[in-house]
Amino acid sequence: MSASVIIQSRFPRVTRRVRRFSNSFDELGKQAVFYGRAVGSMPRALTHYRTETIRLIAEISMGTGALAVIGGTVVIVGFLTLFSGATIAVQGYSSLGNIGVEALTGFFAAFLNVRIAAPVISGIGLAATIGAGSTAQLGAMRVAEEIDALESMAIRPMPYLVGTRVLAGMIAIVPLYSLAVIASFIASRFATVVIYGQSAGVYDHYFSTFLIPSDILWSFVQAIVMALAVMMIHTYYGFTAKGGPVGVGIAVGNAVRTSLVAVVSVTLLISLALYGTSGNFNLSG
Repeated sequence: MSASVIIQSRFPRVTRRVRRFSNSFDELGKQAVFYGRAVGSMPRALTHYRTETIRLIAEISMGTGALAVIGGTVVIVGFLTLFSGATIAVQGYSSLGNIGVEALTGFFAAFLNVRIAAPVISGIGLAATIGAGSTAQLGAMRVAEEIDALESMAIRPMPYLVGTRVLAGMIAIVPLYSLAVIASFIASRFATVVIYGQSAGVYDHYFSTFLIPSDILWSFVQAIVMALAVMMIHTYYGFTAKGGPVGVGIAVGNAVRTSLVAVVSVTLLISLALYGTSGNFNLSG
């Protein structure tokens, strides 16, 4: 008997854990290679498949089928950020009112909406709509052997299926995120001024004072990075799906979980890089 067989027979639990760790490490390597190929295929997708890219941008923004009835991702992301902005105003006014500084609700809205709430909520909406749809589409094509058919017709599946979707997601996120930020600002002002009755001048003063233009710019950069991460994760799980319709459903679930973790991780890392030392604002002086 070989040494490996002896070790497996004597230490079965250790062997299973080592094998599981090795498989997980191999999976990370496969994902890294796929992400590199996806980024490398984007220039070809832009030059050779412009029509498909434009079609996907329209599909991502307004949706198709049942999703198009309610306006697609535009309406979903808009409503999510609208209510998150209102929630920030409600919690901020109540919490600040406990210490007698409810006038700073405008500062609270300008600070949290741009740096945390709008990017995270937009990323979650992106993963739940665009990302899940891309995984289901690519997974259905994989199990139906349509991707193999594209290869037999000398059409490269990476730029045509993956590169176009990643590129469309990064382009579509800019107007989507603009809508999300505007919706969060409107909801925060409405909740503070109309519902709680705070003076509009007081709110606008503190809001404009602490709304830093560079924060909005970095917020857009954060949204684009999140869109890139979400689209690459979902296209990977869809492109590598197997096991029939059940396997496609499992791939969608795994992709959504992974992309949600990626959205929060991107927010944490960018926040640490930008605001981890100074915070980029001064409340006094």
